[in-house]
Amino acid sequence: MQLDHRIQNVFKDTAIGDLPKSWRTFFIGRPLATADAPHQTIGKVVGLAVFASDALSSTAYATQEILMILALAGAGAFRFTFPIALAIVALMTIVAISYEQTIHAYPGGGGAYIVARDNLGEVPAQAAGAALLTDYTLTVAVSISSGVAQIVSAVPSLFPYRVWIAAGLVLFVMVINLRGVKESGVTFAIPTYFFVITMLLTVSVGLFKALTGQLGTVVNPPEMHVGTAVAALSPFLILHAFSSGTSALTGIEAISNGITAFKEPRSRNAGITLVWMAALLGVLFLGVSYIAQHVGAVPSETETVISQLTRTIYGSQGLFYFLVMAGTSVILVMAANTAFADFPRLGALQAGDGFLPRQLTYRGSRLVFSRGIMSLAAIAITLIVLFQASVTRLIPLYAIGVFLSFTLSQSGMAHRWWKVGHLKKDETVVEPGSTLRYEKNWMVKMFINGFGAVCTFVVMIVFAVTKFHEGAWVVTIIIPFLVIVFLTIHRHYKGLARQLSLEHGTSPNGIKRNRVVLLVGGVHQGTLAALRYARNLTDDITAVHIATDPVEAEKIRAKWEVWGEGARLIILESPFRLFMEPLLDYLAKLEKLRKPGQLITIVVPQFVPKKPIFRLLHSRTAEMLRKVLLNQEDMVIIEVPYQVE
Repeated sequence: MQLDHRIQNVFKDTAIGDLPKSWRTFFIGRPLATADAPHQTIGKVVGLAVFASDALSSTAYATQEILMILALAGAGAFRFTFPIALAIVALMTIVAISYEQTIHAYPGGGGAYIVARDNLGEVPAQAAGAALLTDYTLTVAVSISSGVAQIVSAVPSLFPYRVWIAAGLVLFVMVINLRGVKESGVTFAIPTYFFVITMLLTVSVGLFKALTGQLGTVVNPPEMHVGTAVAALSPFLILHAFSSGTSALTGIEAISNGITAFKEPRSRNAGITLVWMAALLGVLFLGVSYIAQHVGAVPSETETVISQLTRTIYGSQGLFYFLVMAGTSVILVMAANTAFADFPRLGALQAGDGFLPRQLTYRGSRLVFSRGIMSLAAIAITLIVLFQASVTRLIPLYAIGVFLSFTLSQSGMAHRWWKVGHLKKDETVVEPGSTLRYEKNWMVKMFINGFGAVCTFVVMIVFAVTKFHEGAWVVTIIIPFLVIVFLTIHRHYKGLARQLSLEHGTSPNGIKRNRVVLLVGGVHQGTLAALRYARNLTDDITAVHIATDPVEAEKIRAKWEVWGEGARLIILESPFRLFMEPLLDYLAKLEKLRKPGQLITIVVPQFVPKKPIFRLLHSRTAEMLRKVLLNQEDMVIIEVPYQVE
């Protein structure tokens, strides 16, 4: 009782600010109390930086991806760049309007996953979750790799180190996000808006020069990246280029997934931010595509399209060139921040529903889902290493998951409006994520979402067909595989819940007898402490020593006769100097002789040095036994620590 009061007084007198500093607090900051959660929300200005950086950053590579495909038909095909960009912006508008409706219908966030779960069922919801998690992972790999490509374009000598630079940037963004949503948003707001301003200025100057006839063509263009050339331009090639350019739409769904990060009124703030993002994205993407076509920019691995048009607009690689390239590189790195904001949230939602490990629901000391953040970083770095930070090699894996989630989300919303239309005027139906009420314009909304679903489904099929041989087939395997994994995890959790349930009023069988096996490596103070503990459990104690040295075994036998307090000692010979095998063989024999209701307890003495580094000098027998005997029924392993200076 006195100890309890002492502990309470320590916590009462110790503020968070008084906690000792460590490397953890240095990197991610001091812990935040749970009560601080409402104060960690963000407004529209910061929200645009957090959730729109992914979409805005696509202007740095979407046009280049269109040119990459058109280059297969020769430079003459580049005249289709701007028309393709117009078609993509039209699709972008449809998707943005659809998601704006989703934000107001589901103010709790969750995007495609929640919409599909509530309207389409369990399997479509898990397909949406798998697609989004795959997309967020690829977002980090693609955006960071593209950012490094911009850096390498400005400083070619860094090309051999691009993979290391990319991995380092992923870790940097991870650490910033571990510091919390609010702090990461403020940190990334300045570079995001710096990119928006520099790009708007560059596009404006470029369009002005183009309209006044002052804009020339790219001087000393890099060697054009061309694969196997085709004989003529074909509709299939146009569709191929269109599907590559639709990478500009990635990230549009991010705001609908992270509504809970916004200040109240959440839906209104999130909806306005989405409109801002769509408008900026459309203007920048069309501007870059038009200027790239006008100046004759060519796709290349050694110099990006942004680099080519920027030096053409400003006339040289001067200050403005390096400012634009710096802003572009930074926004591409910041784009990964969108994935780091949404991946952990979605993972936590699925984990809360029992489709991912429960550990992903854990909020770290800074009130973020830290385990999800670290998992995302690890997977993204693996992809960057495997694909050598090549945007062109990663892009084919990128958009199928995005458009699958778009399709499921819009289909779910269309079904929702259909349900709304069948309600009576004063009828209200409460669902897990939203409330259904009759609305007069439900048919218009259903048409918008339905049309959006058809458009995104068609684009997904086009992308899958045109990019299949370039690597898209991998995603068509990964997503179904992930769905199977999610359903397997869910089945496990449901089975576990049934077995642990108290509803049936049953309780575990009582233990009639306890039998202790005390492991003895030597006769010393630690062994006697473990023996005294075992005496508190039962008088049925058997000390076991694994003998690898006959002389040492005799010494232990002699000491045990003096200090063993009458407990029996069994020495197991181990001529091959093995420890686990003779012990496991003995326990197996003991298990066969075990009577019903009898519990076998293995007591392991363990030295605990005061300094942690010295713990490496001692074997962790109990841990090894736990790994081997974890699935064994009615067998308990207890470690008895003996602290030494």
